[in-house]
Amino acid sequence: MQKETIERAPFKFNHELYDINENFYYIQKYKAEDNKGRYLYWDQFRWRVDKGDDPLKAWWAVKWSRLTQYKIIPYADKYGKSFVFCTPDTLQAKLHKITQFSAEGLAPVNSVKRHYLISSLIMEEAISSSQLEGASTTRRVAKDMLVSERTPKTEDERMILNNYLLMQEVKRKRNEELTIDMILEFHRIATKGTTQNGVVPGELRTDNEIVITDGMDGNIIHQPPCYTELGERLRLVCDFANTSHSGEDGEIFIHPIAKGIILHFMIGYEHPFADGNGRTARAIFYWFMLKNKYDYFEYISISKLLKNAPVQYGKSYLYSEMDDNDLTYFIYYQVDIILRAIDDLLAYLTKKSREFEEMTTFLQDSTIGYKLNFIQKDIIKKAIKNPGRVFTALEAAADYDISPNTARKYLNELVKLKLLANYKDGRTISYIAPADLYQILKG
Repeated sequence: MQKETIERAPFKFNHELYDINENFYYIQKYKAEDNKGRYLYWDQFRWRVDKGDDPLKAWWAVKWSRLTQYKIIPYADKYGKSFVFCTPDTLQAKLHKITQFSAEGLAPVNSVKRHYLISSLIMEEAISSSQLEGASTTRRVAKDMLVSERTPKTEDERMILNNYLLMQEVKRKRNEELTIDMILEFHRIATKGTTQNGVVPGELRTDNEIVITDGMDGNIIHQPPCYTELGERLRLVCDFANTSHSGEDGEIFIHPIAKGIILHFMIGYEHPFADGNGRTARAIFYWFMLKNKYDYFEYISISKLLKNAPVQYGKSYLYSEMDDNDLTYFIYYQVDIILRAIDDLLAYLTKKSREFEEMTTFLQDSTIGYKLNFIQKDIIKKAIKNPGRVFTALEAAADYDISPNTARKYLNELVKLKLLANYKDGRTISYIAPADLYQILKG
């Protein structure tokens, strides 16, 4: 993050800073969002003020508009100042769009087909989340490790395996309330067997040596709260997570997606661990989404997109902290990430579905296509595209969410039909795609 890209707002808001009657023009013209629906921070806003208008008065009017919409949450920074947020029209529209999606609409009803189409996406989040934290293992090696269930050889591989196991734990805890013990357990799984920054898996930091710098000149841009306060502050985080914000019984309404994003921010702000804070924060976000019946979030990889734009990710934290604790910046950024992740998911499912239908059409014209089930047809599709490719029962079991014995049965049937060849590799039986598979099927 470059030092010059973050500029503090020119003043703390005060409604008496300018005379409202003399500057009513600005109050009418400049709202919480600009005319393109963007929730801009000062360093972006100041260059987009109409020619002839005073940027300071325009910013004052923007802040006035936002102030009238703010909701205060029961969570404060280390100085005791509360965090706030608002949901302008464009943000409400984006939250509504995300809510419209459902797991049933993402993939065919057939459970086997759905499990196949989206199974690798869970691995995608495990890999991307680790790479966001610095793991450099190639994607192919990472997936092979997860599929074969082999022991990690490096710390980078360990991080990826940990994140995969963390996502499984998140699913298991989806119906429980958030506790400090759950946060510690998520962290323990995320950092087990790693050593970066002297991390102790499952234990809160015991000093204030953790600081976040600008990455360029070493300037400190965030100093988390004192470690001695972490116990009490994390209890407030848990209370916030476990309190209903449905708008009933006098509670304020917070959209569940916005609330999950706020929880993500809270863990990042507290930075309760020596390392692994980002992975833990994202795990809690996923936990909250699943708890609130957004089941399809299991298949959405936000880390891949955060990894592609780490500077913007960091700036969304800074904008919120530097501009009167306004969490709306962070919520907007994360909502946009989620929408892009949904688009990626739909594109992936469309591509995989099209590939399968093309293979099904081809097999219908073959002499043995009618003998194959969905999984076998998909294995054949992969085999035709990659002559010489090796398959294992463990890989097929992971890809299609079936037992290794069932996977082995399906593969052996393909061997009997002479569509695959098998051989022994140590104690493992492997299956290889023949180079002339396409001709075999056509014949």
